[in-house]
Amino acid sequence: MSERLSEIGRFQHAAKGEPVVLPKDCDQLVFLAEGASKLIVHMPDLSEQVLAFHFAGDMIYLPHHSQPGLGIIALEDCRIIGFPAKDFLEIAELEPSVLRTILDRSLLALQRSRNKAIRLGRKSAQERIADFLLAMADRIGEPEGNAIRLILPMSRRDIGNSLGLTIETVSRQFTELRDEGVVSTSGRSLVRLNCLGELAVRAGHKHHAEEPCEFCAGSKNDLQPVAIATAD
Repeated sequence: MSERLSEIGRFQHAAKGEPVVLPKDCDQLVFLAEGASKLIVHMPDLSEQVLAFHFAGDMIYLPHHSQPGLGIIALEDCRIIGFPAKDFLEIAELEPSVLRTILDRSLLALQRSRNKAIRLGRKSAQERIADFLLAMADRIGEPEGNAIRLILPMSRRDIGNSLGLTIETVSRQFTELRDEGVVSTSGRSLVRLNCLGELAVRAGHKHHAEEPCEFCAGSKNDLQPVAIATAD
């Protein structure tokens, strides 16, 4: 980070479950240096709507007046840096590398928003869950043999809220994927994606899995999945 940005940045920590406290007198650009969070808006009936999940390296824009109920909640311990948006952009104009970083992250966020709009508008419950897991694999997945290992910091309630599904529907869809060997889990948050190809089929991305794996080879009965669970 440049010296100029360090001078205007406001560094803070937020423990799991805590809101990120930011100045309310101007638009803010928030850089999530460590941890995971959810972007939420409080509706008129006081319910909470999850708009997006964010992970280390993401930037989040928070306008101070257009969405009064907009906020960030830590899903795990977070370290964040908040910048007055106007000051940040003025500095970025003088530092091409910073400006390019903002552009790249903005385009990526736009693509994710488009994908979510498609997910909510055109996909079935199973397709939404499968697509969500593929998106998480791309963002926070770690290779584990022929599978992908995820540690999901969000609860099933948050997943359902984000995807427009009830908790019961989320649990039912996870159970179906588990029983068919497409995923398996351990503990409260670890999810193992056993076959990305089959998951892509379930997400409606293609008609059949192209890459062979244990599932596609017909050995799903050899898998030993356990009860699905994410952090409550």
